[in-house]
Amino acid sequence: MIIAKPEERRVGRTGTTRRHALRAAGAATAGLLTGCSQDSPAVDSPAGIARAAKAERALRMRATATNRELLDQYDAVLKRHPGQRERLAPLRAAVVRQLAALAPEPSGSASPAASPSAAPSVSVTAAAPAPGSPAVPAEPAAALRALAATERRTSDAHTASLMEAPPELARLLASLAAASAAHAYLLTEGSRS
Repeated sequence: MIIAKPEERRVGRTGTTRRHALRAAGAATAGLLTGCSQDSPAVDSPAGIARAAKAERALRMRATATNRELLDQYDAVLKRHPGQRERLAPLRAAVVRQLAALAPEPSGSASPAASPSAAPSVSVTAAAPAPGSPAVPAEPAAALRALAATERRTSDAHTASLMEAPPELARLLASLAAASAAHAYLLTEGSRS
């Protein structure tokens, strides 16, 4: 009889292991530490400042697109399986807040108007998915597994962007990666029933 080590036990049917969840959390933590200790390159010239701002905007736009795809997946699952609303509403609300956090701050400094409620392009209610929205399996458990897979891809995308990001954005991306890994775990654990 072969007994798996405790850290290698499978969580759900999606192949997520505790080791994978811990690895994702470790990567997010490493990103936080890197973001905190990384020295910013000297950006003395106006051209250097503009280049850095443009690179940060591009990273934010890429991360925003990734989270919008995730939000579309939540909306598609909720439309197909409205009985999952109670379970998915808090996770979806977190994705909406993440999108608000990714919105670039106005030039200069953060203003009080730049709050999550000030993000006009993000609806807090489950709207009908756009044409070409993601396909959703007919069975709720399969739909939750697909949503968990999208959360893992989102976590991986944010983790991959950490090294390119300036310290403040790296900390945000690390937090988003950790949140998506946690969401994937919660979706997978709950789908075992």
